[in-house]
Amino acid sequence: MRLLVVEDDRRICEDLVAVLTGAGFVVDLAHDGEDAWFKGDTEDYGMVVLDLGLPKLDGISVLKRWRANGRHMPVLVLTARGSWAERVEGIDAGADDYLPKPFQFEELLARVRALIRRSVGHGAATLDIGALTIDTRTMRVLVSNKPARLTPLEYRLVSYLAHHKGRTVPIMELQDHVYGDDFSRDANALEAVVARLRKKLGSEAITTRRGFGYMMGGDAE
Repeated sequence: MRLLVVEDDRRICEDLVAVLTGAGFVVDLAHDGEDAWFKGDTEDYGMVVLDLGLPKLDGISVLKRWRANGRHMPVLVLTARGSWAERVEGIDAGADDYLPKPFQFEELLARVRALIRRSVGHGAATLDIGALTIDTRTMRVLVSNKPARLTPLEYRLVSYLAHHKGRTVPIMELQDHVYGDDFSRDANALEAVVARLRKKLGSEAITTRRGFGYMMGGDAE
């Protein structure tokens, strides 16, 4: 899953990237409001972690612009200002959740995972698809209750498809959320990862829809 982190404090940014990357996410960064608005308005993100106190354009203005332009990705607002009036302002502007600084990274991760699940219609922390169980808290995948040994790249692919169970995910979208921008857009590389996953999870775990993309929890065509 590809996330956007918007934070002007470089130290906090480094910590957020380390924690979110370690939890299986692909992370893009923006350090000011104008860059954040542009990236969020033109790229496909699973969710955004947005600080309010930004240079060039404040976080509330960024959020209002996204929502006015029809950008519906979940947004978790971070701010050092914790008054109830500011929380109300952020939620009224379109925020989905609010976390005041300082915060525990464990709580941030729990909120990020919950927002992503809810945005695609899942409430529980585990996703079940046939014989597969994907635990989003521990980044573990079970096949008939037996653990499968996946690489971080393989887990990101399975997790994204599982979150979008029953929907055909286009190759370009899947590449965005599995690799991020640091990738040459080679569809053969993605196909190789899918082939490895079928050996580990079962040949029916991931369906190929020729000319469209990949799907979990759907019928082959």
